[in-house]
Amino acid sequence: MNSETKKPVKRRFIAGAVCPRCGEMDKIVNYRLDDKNYRECVACGFKDEIRLQASPRELDTRVNQTDDREVEETAVKILQPPSDKKH
Repeated sequence: MNSETKKPVKRRFIAGAVCPRCGEMDKIVNYRLDDKNYRECVACGFKDEIRLQASPRELDTRVNQTDDREVEETAVKILQPPSDKKH
């Protein structure tokens, strides 16, 4: 149990994970305790802290960049084409 909140720790299995100690697949659980992430093997008892990496910065593209350039505005006059009707 978590000593701060007195609630049981929520453990989740990591599908396809292989234990680095015993080599068993699908026996690794992940849980959070005191603001740290841990993984633990339910088969052999292996346990260690998972240090999650910060998400990488998004690459700059023309879609997500802001354009700070000044844009020159020009008025446009729309003309009707001449009527070619001959009566």
